[in-house]
Amino acid sequence: MSESAEATGSPVTKESGGRAARRWRVPVHWRPLVIAALLVLACSAPFQLVPFRVFQFTMVLIYAVALLGLNLLVGHAGQISLGHGAFFAVGAYSAAIMLHAWDAPYPATLPVAAAVAFTLGLALGVPAVRLRGLYLALVTMAIAIFLGPLLKRFESVTGGPMGLTLAKPEPPAWTGLAEDQWLYFLTLAVAVVAFLVTGSLLRSRVGRALHAIRDDQAAAEVMGVRLSFYKTLSFAWSAMLAGIAGCLYTWVIGYVSPDSFGVTLSITLLAGLVVGGLGSFWGPLLGGLFVMFVPSISQSVNDAAPGVVFGLLIIAVMYVAPTGLAGLAGRAAYSIKKTLRKE
Repeated sequence: MSESAEATGSPVTKESGGRAARRWRVPVHWRPLVIAALLVLACSAPFQLVPFRVFQFTMVLIYAVALLGLNLLVGHAGQISLGHGAFFAVGAYSAAIMLHAWDAPYPATLPVAAAVAFTLGLALGVPAVRLRGLYLALVTMAIAIFLGPLLKRFESVTGGPMGLTLAKPEPPAWTGLAEDQWLYFLTLAVAVVAFLVTGSLLRSRVGRALHAIRDDQAAAEVMGVRLSFYKTLSFAWSAMLAGIAGCLYTWVIGYVSPDSFGVTLSITLLAGLVVGGLGSFWGPLLGGLFVMFVPSISQSVNDAAPGVVFGLLIIAVMYVAPTGLAGLAGRAAYSIKKTLRKE
């Protein structure tokens, strides 16, 4: 019964499917064209922008990968995490230590960072199975609070408060790319793979089980969904994506320190996801744009402005678009389509 309920869908998953059906989505036959157009735009961007802008969009992609994992946990599995910055830091430091202490090749750091973050997420997911809501949020936030002092204590490995300075990956001569362009394309490639794999996962039986847990845990359990198994794995997968983003961060920035991964990062990531759109395919990307550009633009106005502007924009978006920017765009497109049909 368990396997059939998960494979064919259940009354629990139909509720979430009904809500999804009321949202406007890009028609199926348009999706390849839309994705192709976005990829062409993304590939041409580093040749049209100045290096600093290329760096900013590279960071947007990094944050999007981290938010993709957080979206899997919060938006699709219905769990909560205020410690995602810790998984981001674990991935960043795993790559940094390998590069600094062992002079490892850059490609080797990515799977190791992913594996270490996955293991930590799996370990956290086991006790998290018994926690919900505020209690789970406090436990995950405690991880983020605890990690900073821990990294400072092991100075011989992590560099302590001063952190570690690293060389960035150099572009191969045959590419003819500048360093910023090369890092951008590396990050873009990883981000595209992450989005494709996560999208396939959510369309599978696993995705239906996560949505069932999100909508009603008691009903999901009655229908045969193994709550502990899927909730634990959702933490592990989410942490793995954050660890991958952290590894990319190390490549792009070339420097890591404990102060870069405080509790503020975890809160900012969660806020960015809420603004982008929980449970939406485009939410992580829109959230990455929000996390990167809003503080940057507001800081150019006043040094004290980023926090104020960030908070006010979150309030404004939640008032105007409770489902985030992705939901707002979807409703606008649906309204236009409805108007055109009437005409």
